[in-house]
Amino acid sequence: MSPPTVTLPPPTSGSPAGPVASSTPPPEPSFELPGVDTRGLDARERAQWSALVHELLAPCASIAVPVAQCVLEKRDCRACSPAAAWVARAVRDGKTEDQVRTAYAGRFDPTRVKSLPLEGSPMRGAADAPVTVVEFIDMECPHCRVAASVIDAVLAAHPGKVRVFYKSCPLSHHAHAEAAARAAVAAGRQGKFWEMERALLEGQDHLEPRDVEGYARSLKLDLVRWRADMASPSVAARVAQDRQLADDLQLKGTPTFYVAGRELDESDTLEERVRQELDGL
Repeated sequence: MSPPTVTLPPPTSGSPAGPVASSTPPPEPSFELPGVDTRGLDARERAQWSALVHELLAPCASIAVPVAQCVLEKRDCRACSPAAAWVARAVRDGKTEDQVRTAYAGRFDPTRVKSLPLEGSPMRGAADAPVTVVEFIDMECPHCRVAASVIDAVLAAHPGKVRVFYKSCPLSHHAHAEAAARAAVAAGRQGKFWEMERALLEGQDHLEPRDVEGYARSLKLDLVRWRADMASPSVAARVAQDRQLADDLQLKGTPTFYVAGRELDESDTLEERVRQELDGL
């Protein structure tokens, strides 16, 4: 299953995705913004990008002007140039104007930030890191296995700047996912959550009970305690709580990432989004 794209509701009045009423003539197709790379856009795409950056509101909550105006006037908003570059990339990738508007709202509208509960969730990285990443993961999902190395690379590239929280999201069509999630949470009670998570992802083609117990044994867990924890109502409730959160967010698959409270769109990479957040601090 490929990473999902969540369909967002139409923007409300005054949101960054809303048009700005103006009597000024439409921008020229050759329009440029300083510091924004529009290379690779053909004439039609450049005209589409130009129209959008003159329509979409700047992502700064206190600045109710179009993105292009914010950049040209060099306003005190470090998010405007990245927003204009994001629109150029979305146009270059073939998104329609309506698709760009919808995705822009999810990416830049300050009212769309989600406050996700983090207490009790396993964490990697520095506890006081300025950028928070939340990953919803299914231990039997091959894309989640690939994502593990992506997370490793992001943490290595930004030491002390990023923290990653884990959320269980076992999908119903994966027969072993829910038990594997409980196995990891149970291992976490002995301080070995991340070691078990990696063992399960790397061995996800072998997740029968005897296989999972073998991973627990290789990690030198107290097997009696681990079995009891894995079967306990509290561990089951922890997994169910995460899964309910995923349902409430209407996630469609795994892995799904939230960076600083915003869902990672398929047009961004995790590294790009983290770098954008760090540049905006």
